[in-house]
Amino acid sequence: MATVIQQRVSQLRQAMQQHQIDAWIVPSADPHLSEYLPAYWQQRVWLSGFTGSVGTVMVTADFAGLWVDSRYWEQATVQLKDTGIVLMKSGEEGVPSLNEWLVAHLPSKATVGFNSQMMALRQARQLESDLATLQVRFVSEQDILAPLWNDRPNLPKQAIYEHTAPFISQTRAEKLAMVREQMKKAQADWHFISSLDDIAWLFNLRGSDVEYNPVFLAHALVSENRAVLFVHTGKIDADLAEALAKDGVEIADYDSALSVLNDLPESSSMLIDPDRMTLALSRSACKNVIQQVNPSRLFKSQKTAADLQHVRMAMEQDGAALCEFFAWFEAALEKGERISELTIDEQICAARARQPFYVCPSFATIAGFNGNGAMPHYRALPESFSYIEGDGLLLIDSGGQYLNGTTDITRVVPVGQVSAEQKRDYTAVLKGMIQLSQAVFPRDYPSSLLDTLARTPMWQLGLDYGHGTGHGVGYFLNVHEGPQVIAHRAYVFPHTFMKEGMITSNEPGVYRAGQWGVRIENLVANIPAHKTEFVDALKFETLTLCPIDTRCIDKDLMTTEEIAWLNQYHAEVLRRLKSRVSGAALAWLELRTQAI
Repeated sequence: MATVIQQRVSQLRQAMQQHQIDAWIVPSADPHLSEYLPAYWQQRVWLSGFTGSVGTVMVTADFAGLWVDSRYWEQATVQLKDTGIVLMKSGEEGVPSLNEWLVAHLPSKATVGFNSQMMALRQARQLESDLATLQVRFVSEQDILAPLWNDRPNLPKQAIYEHTAPFISQTRAEKLAMVREQMKKAQADWHFISSLDDIAWLFNLRGSDVEYNPVFLAHALVSENRAVLFVHTGKIDADLAEALAKDGVEIADYDSALSVLNDLPESSSMLIDPDRMTLALSRSACKNVIQQVNPSRLFKSQKTAADLQHVRMAMEQDGAALCEFFAWFEAALEKGERISELTIDEQICAARARQPFYVCPSFATIAGFNGNGAMPHYRALPESFSYIEGDGLLLIDSGGQYLNGTTDITRVVPVGQVSAEQKRDYTAVLKGMIQLSQAVFPRDYPSSLLDTLARTPMWQLGLDYGHGTGHGVGYFLNVHEGPQVIAHRAYVFPHTFMKEGMITSNEPGVYRAGQWGVRIENLVANIPAHKTEFVDALKFETLTLCPIDTRCIDKDLMTTEEIAWLNQYHAEVLRRLKSRVSGAALAWLELRTQAI
């Protein structure tokens, strides 16, 4: 594979020479700036061989680099071996950002190229600003990489379907009215949306064009009295088209979005989100552009009381599936069966598939034993996986998409003997997770500032981790949603403030390269705490229901309050799940929720 990657980079360099381009940038993106991409848009994967969900490749005549954060350093080291592509560890001291590297290495008046369909407006403007001193010429309207990809997959064209009652709490008409009210406040005549989860939420529609995320390729245009949905022909059947028409939604061909934008009156004003609209599409927007966060992004993050009640039910279903899985796993280990990381993925997906309203996994299962668990986004593949044998720690991060909610959970379980150092790491992570679980904070509090709560118990023990502690989670939508993020290195913006109804992950971790990884993750919801003359406060309700393995705990490191929280959590897990399981799964649940 390394030789193939070398050949592809060489082909790109030849194309760059023909077009007199000094540097070519390949981000992980598509025209909708999605995190998870249809195979058609996975140019960075094709060019570099690196399969992580994020990362940017940049190629010059004598250098090729992949910029990626700490979640993927171990994976990238393996996948880039012998390719000639250098791993640039984003965030590590002394490692320049991509823009900084370009400033330091490009000559004045160099030419930099990228596909404008794969770069956000804000990102493109930042690139232009950072390279301004070099008087760089940008080439972005022609994709020179596309002709090199001879076996490129086709765009997905799966059918679109409606997310219906009883699982929705707001109609299309109500959601459109909410968005139009925000447009009115912003004095916008039009609002253009490209982000797939925003569109799916706004129109109460779902699809399967993107693996793990129930979304579909589309753009949308909204005005005071029009709503246009741009989708590929044939994706919406006659019955759904009629239902949409009743709510004033027009259907137009996916490829007509640019021409429709170009035909809008020049005097019109348009609201766009510069982080969720590409440079290519922004060029066709009205001259009077209002740059704000998509209103749907904020509305979507605040689940209604009815939504949360559905999610609680989904968590019980998911917890029951996990009880069945772990009961099987421990019994198989006891019998001496040979189990691989791939087997774990198969079994955990099969257990979820037996639950009501299950649709698909919410992301690729991460099942990493010992050293593999030290790679936060590791994925076992048929050509590269480990067996669960010997002593150590097994990290399993998995999730499901249900019609009534999206789940994401990480648990670490012991295999054979567990060392004192492994128990220390595990307990430190658990302490951090518990501290954040107990947070009480004012409404509209910056989400990023909560990160310190999870890290303090770990910093006290000399430990830390490179990724954020929490990401937003959708409601039968993307497992990574936002806009809130619990990460102390994240920028503080008003749209990231904590609102009632938001669902966020709580997942601190510790990773020892080549040895083991520990991450414990629950999903939590923002619910009212109390309101006094001093503060109107929110707190976290823990949504996830699955035992946390107590065999890995060093009890001497835990406080009385932390033990009480864990015992209370396990009592709630038992209460909520015991009627949903039976036999071996029930016996396992009762054993693993015993108080310590």
